[in-house]
Amino acid sequence: MELWDGGFELKETAKLEGHTDRVWSLAWNPATGVGGIPLVFASCSGDKTVRIWEKNPSSGSWNCKAVLEETHTRTVRSCAWSPNGKLLATASFDATTAIWENIGGDYECVSTLEGHENEIKSVSWNASGSLLATCSRDRTVWIWEVFPGNEYECVSVLQGHTQDVKMVQWHPTMDLLFSCSYDNTVKVWAGDDDNDDWHCVQTLDESNNGHSSTVWTLSFNPTGNKMVTCSDDLTLKIWESNETRLHSGGGYSPWRHTCTLSGYHDRTIFSVHWSRNGIIASGAADDSIRLFVENQEKVIDGPSFQLLFKKEKAHNMDVNSVQWSPGEERLLGSSSDDGTIRIWELIPNS
Repeated sequence: MELWDGGFELKETAKLEGHTDRVWSLAWNPATGVGGIPLVFASCSGDKTVRIWEKNPSSGSWNCKAVLEETHTRTVRSCAWSPNGKLLATASFDATTAIWENIGGDYECVSTLEGHENEIKSVSWNASGSLLATCSRDRTVWIWEVFPGNEYECVSVLQGHTQDVKMVQWHPTMDLLFSCSYDNTVKVWAGDDDNDDWHCVQTLDESNNGHSSTVWTLSFNPTGNKMVTCSDDLTLKIWESNETRLHSGGGYSPWRHTCTLSGYHDRTIFSVHWSRNGIIASGAADDSIRLFVENQEKVIDGPSFQLLFKKEKAHNMDVNSVQWSPGEERLLGSSSDDGTIRIWELIPNS
């Protein structure tokens, strides 16, 4: 954990245009930005396409390397890279999830996953790349097992949410799946040893200091013992779990609410992402981005977080997604209803 004593700011380094509708989401390829491999990310849009962007190491400019189109027939809402960066999953309002593989620089759709009744809102790979999760407006979460030869088999349909499921996210180190919903809850799902019998092990709702309105996104700190959630109720909430018990196989360790960050956005908070340096970024319908860090002073009543930086008018319209990059650089990507993606660098105040 680094100390953030000095002031920091987000400096816009690129504004990327090309999508012809709102940009819902972006995802950095986790295998890029290290060892001389140029940074790559994917963006997905209401224009039914996915764009692949690559940073030119010499000039620092971003180039659109590919447009994945003519596969989805409606909005592409979510995209996610497999842990080794070789596959890209894209989830669409057309009720399908497409799996793309980079074959010699060309992205080919190698599999299409069908089964949800209607719009798919989110897709996520587990840490090993052996499982994929999808969620939908049909209120279900599906878990797919990944087999060789681009074969995918649904091993479980999880029912428990009473409304549209907005996001699924795997825990960074364990096969625990988290889902957040229009029903104001976050649910935690665990499988048995052979990952075919999945069940809900905890529901985070108002009764245990959870959100009072739609939960849009969640994100974990690097070690996976803390989680941040964001909501329509204009708050961010921090949750903790007993890390030693998590990793010792001592059974499920419940998550507990430790603090609430309120008063920082005045419209729906759509996206939140926790960086490997310990910075939480949030993006909201007030067109702004906020950065938070944990206070270093030890406080009696648990952790507290402070505002590190605020960027008003980060976009001209709602900020739908904020994502920290992998690799050495401290870059943040943001996407918006204004049809653009912006790349920001976190730099110390001069």
